[in-house]
Amino acid sequence: MTSLKERIVEQIRRSGPISLADYMEICLLDPISGYYSGKAPVGASGAFTTAPEISQMFGELIGLFLADAWLKQGSPPEIAIVELGPGRGTLLSDLLRAAAAAAPRFAEAAEVVLVERSASLMKQQRELLEQYRPRWAECVEDLPQKPLFVVANEFFDALPIRQFKRKRDHWRERLVGEENGSLKFECSAPGNFGFLNGRLSDTRSGDVVEYRAKVNKIARRIAKGISEFGGVALVLDYGGWSSIGDTFQAAASHEATDPLAEPGKADLTAHVDFGELARSFHGVSATSLITQGVFLERLGISERARHLSKSLAGKELESHIAAHKRLVHPDEMGNLFKVIAFYPAGGKLPAGFAE
Repeated sequence: MTSLKERIVEQIRRSGPISLADYMEICLLDPISGYYSGKAPVGASGAFTTAPEISQMFGELIGLFLADAWLKQGSPPEIAIVELGPGRGTLLSDLLRAAAAAAPRFAEAAEVVLVERSASLMKQQRELLEQYRPRWAECVEDLPQKPLFVVANEFFDALPIRQFKRKRDHWRERLVGEENGSLKFECSAPGNFGFLNGRLSDTRSGDVVEYRAKVNKIARRIAKGISEFGGVALVLDYGGWSSIGDTFQAAASHEATDPLAEPGKADLTAHVDFGELARSFHGVSATSLITQGVFLERLGISERARHLSKSLAGKELESHIAAHKRLVHPDEMGNLFKVIAFYPAGGKLPAGFAE
């Protein structure tokens, strides 16, 4: 069988260099050899371990966050709990369990919707979440017309990016080309990219900026639903308020690797531009951007950790303490990951975000 790399090289030879966004789309979602078409991209055997896989506390607290938002909005009788890019379904499983215990009517009111395109992950999600009778949506356009309680944990970082390098007052797009059968980066001729018009004021010649075309479309659809029907959208990811620098990266077996070396064999991500994301959520209110560590502490993770530790001993206790530290410590995920939420304009501030 022809490898994915060979197919990409052939495409480039036939049609010319491709954008980084196209390269990411192929590598992650090719139906035959794409990374997310594999068996286990998430977890110990995959490229990365997400926060829900580290400890049940993460999902439980998000479940309480959603239930609190539901109560603040008058407990609507029919809602949709939506996760974008739900991995194996661990986060949804934990949050639904915690939410049902804290506010039973919240869980009873919920239609569970998973936005997912990977057949292998859908199979794992179906097995774990069967009792909640979830349904799957290929894109946000398929979300129901009802209050949307949305969670996006490490979702936006995997959306395809385009990269642009400034040279004096012009931009050149960074593309993926080939040379002697190997993939390489190269730059286009200077072009007019309207969406970068505002970036000359905060960059210098030689700087790289990244742009995700899909963010605006996804954010607008979710914001429209929240604006019309209510709900909340919680985004947890790594990045900063503004895109500066090359953050494109690849991981395989929990180790950094060359993103061009073996297409389809590694997870490809880039930092999230939270400023761009916030500007795309039209017609709703946004919280401030805070770190994951601060957010989880405000929701009570340390108290929850102490409660769970009472029934643990030995290696289980050591593992539990390490998981808590990994989620909130500034030198681990605590500061690297950021959190922002979007809610109805003029509505009550969601839990975990100070006035």
